[in-house]
Parts: sequence; C-alpha cells; structure tokens
Amino acid sequence: MFNKTKSPATPDRASNTPPIPPLPDLPSAGMNRGVAPAPVPSPIASSRGLSTLSSDLQFEGNVSGAGDLQVDGSVKGDVRVGRLIVGETGAIEGNVTADYLEVRGRIVGGVTGKQVKLVSTAYVDGDITAEQLSIDIGAYFQGRVLQSRREAPAPVAPAPRPVAASEFEAPAAPAIPAPPPAEDKPQIIDLKSV
Repeated sequence: MFNKTKSPATPDRASNTPPIPPLPDLPSAGMNRGVAPAPVPSPIASSRGLSTLSSDLQFEGNVSGAGDLQVDGSVKGDVRVGRLIVGETGAIEGNVTADYLEVRGRIVGGVTGKQVKLVSTAYVDGDITAEQLSIDIGAYFQGRVLQSRREAPAPVAPAPRPVAASEFEAPAAPAIPAPPPAEDKPQIIDLKSV
C-alpha cells in the first residue's frame, strides 16, 4: 500500500564527500582506528591574499604591514603583520608581532600577539605575550609567558543634570567666631590623674 523510496546507501554518499578534518586541539576519532587525518587547512589561507616568503629566500631587515604573511624562508629582523604563519622550514631572528600567529618553524626573539599557537614542530626562544596561547605537545619553548588582557571599556558615567541658577546660591551659614589667638604657654599634661 505504501511505497517508500530507498535513499542512497550511506557508504556511497560517504565516499563522495571529503572527510571532515578534526578540530586542531581535539583528538579525532579516526586517529584511534589508525586512519591518518586529513591536513587541516590554515585559517589564514582561506581569508585574504597571503604573501609567502619561500623556503629558498633569506631576508634581512624589518617586515611590517597589515596583511597576512607566511614565512618558509629566513628573516633576520623584526616582523609586524596582521596574521603570520612561520612554516616548518621558516626561521625568524627578531621580535614578532601579529594578531594571529601560528609557529611551525623557528623564532628566536620576543613574540607578541592576540592568538599565538605553537604547533608540535615549533621552536621558540624568547618571551611570549598573548591573550590566548596554545602549545602542542612536542613544541620547544624557552622563555616567559605574559598574558595580556583586552582593555575593558570604561564605564559610562551618567550625564550631569542641568543645574538651575537658583541652586548656585548657597544659603547663608551662621558666622562662626574665629578661635582666640593661642598664647605661647607650654602645655602641661598630667599623666598621674588618669
């Protein structure tokens, strides 16, 4: 009486879609079964244009800008960008400042950022100042960690109410006579009578 159409078999549908990669900081269920997880694409690669310093390049000097940078080569100097990935072959000797920083390679110098992630292949020798810090097992880190906090917005004070002109005049207070001038007599305090 009722005919139900068969939906495609679950295995066929699963083979047509790519596997969902695991969250970066959580163990995946596929790892327990011996299945190698798919590489997780970087959050930087999908956003805006990414500038890359390839592994065969060496740069001496400071790098600054608001864009995204991936360093696979070596930089001797300070780096200040919006988002930064230091690849596994990348090396920076100098201070690094970025809103988002993912370290897979080597940094020798101070690191400052809102979100800093040290992947298991990372080598960092220097202090890290960050709002959020993630260090994977196997990453090398030598230095201090300072947690910076976002500035809380200042509380808004209530607006002053308008004051009428009559409120400016203070009522006349009774006159208090001035104390008599002090005489230059030494004061004697009797401690026995207490």
